[in-house]
Amino acid sequence: MSSVTQIAPTPVAPVAPRGRGRRRRTRQLGWNLLGLLVLAVMVFPVYWMVATAFKPGQQILSYTPHWVPTNPTLSNFRDAIHQPFFWNAVKNSLIVVSAVVALSVVLAFLASLALAKFHFYGRKAFIVLILGVQMVPLAALIIPLYILMSRLGQIDKLTGVIAMYLTFVLPFTVWTMRGFLLGIPKELEEAAMVDGATRFGAFVRVLLPLVGPGLVATSIFAFIQAWNEFIIAYVFLHTPAKQTLMVWLASFTTLRGTDWGPLMAGATLCALPVVVFFLLVQRRIAFGLTAGAVRG
Repeated sequence: MSSVTQIAPTPVAPVAPRGRGRRRRTRQLGWNLLGLLVLAVMVFPVYWMVATAFKPGQQILSYTPHWVPTNPTLSNFRDAIHQPFFWNAVKNSLIVVSAVVALSVVLAFLASLALAKFHFYGRKAFIVLILGVQMVPLAALIIPLYILMSRLGQIDKLTGVIAMYLTFVLPFTVWTMRGFLLGIPKELEEAAMVDGATRFGAFVRVLLPLVGPGLVATSIFAFIQAWNEFIIAYVFLHTPAKQTLMVWLASFTTLRGTDWGPLMAGATLCALPVVVFFLLVQRRIAFGLTAGAVRG
C-alpha cells in the first residue's frame, strides 16, 4: 500500500487593500503636518524674541517686519545689562528659585512617599485637597495672602516671596512625585529585603535611584514655575533692589512707551537660566531609568 503524504497549505497573510494603506499614510502625514504647525506656532514667539534682541532700533520700529536681523547688534544686551538693579534682580531670583526648588523637592518627596506607600486616615481627602488647591486661580489668593504676610511682617522680603511660591509650587510637585512613586512596583523593595537589606537600605538602594527621574522632572517644573512667576513678586516686593528678574523686565515699559530692544534682550537673558538648568539635569532622567534595578 502506498501512503500519500498530505501537505498542509501554507497560510497566506492577508494583504491590506492598497486604498486602506494609502489612507493610513495620508492620515499619518496629516497628523505630522499638524504637529509641525503647532510646533511652529509655539517656537515662533521665542524666535521673534531672540531675533528682536539682535535688531537695531530702526528694524524693530519699522512697519515692514524684518524676519531675520540684517545688521545684528549687541547694543540691546549692553543696554539691558546696564539698566539699574539688573544684578540685584539676578541675585534675588537665584536666591528665591534655589530655595523654592530645594524645599519643594524635599517636602514633596516626603509627602508623596507617604501618599503612595502608606495608608492612613484622611489620605484620599488630602489628595482631593491638593487637586482643589491647584484649581484656585492665583490672582484670587493675592489679597488674603497679602493680608496674612503683612501681619507676619513678610512684605518686601525674599522669605515672604519664597513662602508664597511654595503655596502654588508644592501641590504640583507633590502630585507629580506621587505619580512617579506609584509607578515603582513594591516587589523590588520586597526582593531587596528578602536578600537581607533593611527597609531603609531597600529604600536607599532601590527606591531612591528609581525615583531619580521623578526628582529631576519635578525640580525642572518647580524651577520653571518659580523663575517665571510675576504677580506675587510684583505685589509683595516694593523695593527695586529686592525685585526679581520678571519684575525687573516690567521696568522697560514706562509712560513714554516700551523700549523693545533692551526688553527683548533682557527677556532672552532671563530665558537662558531655564535652558541651562534643563541641560544640566536632563542626563539624570535617562540615568535614573536604568539605576537601581535588581541585578541577577
